[in-house]
Amino acid sequence: MSGCYNKLTQFNRWDRMYHFTALVTCLALLFYFFTSASVARARVKYGVKLPAISGHPDFERVFRVQMNTLEWLPIFLPSLWLFAVYVGDKAAAVVGLLWIVGRIVYMIGYTQAVARRSPGFFIQALACFVLLLGSLGTIVWRMAQG
Repeated sequence: MSGCYNKLTQFNRWDRMYHFTALVTCLALLFYFFTSASVARARVKYGVKLPAISGHPDFERVFRVQMNTLEWLPIFLPSLWLFAVYVGDKAAAVVGLLWIVGRIVYMIGYTQAVARRSPGFFIQALACFVLLLGSLGTIVWRMAQG
């Protein structure tokens, strides 16, 4: 019985958990929630009634920030977690935070003018590609090592 207990406690060790990656995941989801709430506020401010998704250009830019964030989440979240598992929790969290910073820069720039969205988009895309390609490279390398 003690052998089974030791294996169980080993499996549940706190140091094997991905606290930093989990925290960044929560922050990313909170950011997405914020963009969704911003769309609701923009609907009221610019008089864009549901179910319309166009009308006032300022509303459309706020809406595109939210939708573009949604479009990137299915790329970002699995890449973040694969990177955490195969490379490391803290490294994944740092790159994940960079993705969130990029999304914030994108949001600020895009809500001001369409042409100002590029720097933030580049930052978040770079972070995502680091996570995805870093995960893929590490997986392939470990498979090749046997």
